Amino acid sequence: MNNITDFSIKTLLGGYDKNFGYIVTCNRTGAQVVIDAAIDFEQVSKFIFKEPIAILITHSHKDHIRFLDQYAENYKNSFIIGHSISSEKFLNTNYKIANHNEIIKIGELQFTSFHTPGHYIDSICYQLKPVLFTGDTLFVGRTGRVINSGSNLEDLFDSIYNKILKLPGNTRIYPGHDYGETKSITLSDNIKISELLKAKDFEDFSKKMEYYEKNRIPNF
Repeated sequence: MNNITDFSIKTLLGGYDKNFGYIVTCNRTGAQVVIDAAIDFEQVSKFIFKEPIAILITHSHKDHIRFLDQYAENYKNSFIIGHSISSEKFLNTNYKIANHNEIIKIGELQFTSFHTPGHYIDSICYQLKPVLFTGDTLFVGRTGRVINSGSNLEDLFDSIYNKILKLPGNTRIYPGHDYGETKSITLSDNIKISELLKAKDFEDFSKKMEYYEKNRIPNF
């Protein structure tokens, strides 16, 4: 079981739309992993000690894989890890499929992948207890949106309420964009500030999402 002192997280901001990229380092072995390829390689590489073991893809929307070609070119032995649905998009890379509830070892760290469709069909959250990298499935203050092809509101509800919110309340999320008042937040604190996380059932969630879309502030 991971301990918070077993690893460090470097948060990088940039990309297409206030994207976050993360570098996770195993403090015991020095092994590293990159979460998403949303940040320019030059910005990321200065914090990489040696070739990372893997680049974990939270989903294959263009802003989250924008610089993947740069990463693959410079880190030829690094695995690109994502959902099987995405595999055709990464034919020329060292691609490895992460199924639901699969264990991914990075040094002495143990990640668990959770398939969390809704925002997009191939969305994956990566748990490194006690943190969770949520991509665009869950942000600080709200859930992801379901406005594009491959999105599904019922799937999003299931992913949020039956997978993510079943985790301990002290789980700290690291989202895919800087859309909230803080860069990261615990699940329990996120519920307190988000009406989208207080739904009684799917019908209630649907109404709350409809209200959110009608009243949303751009870039939030």
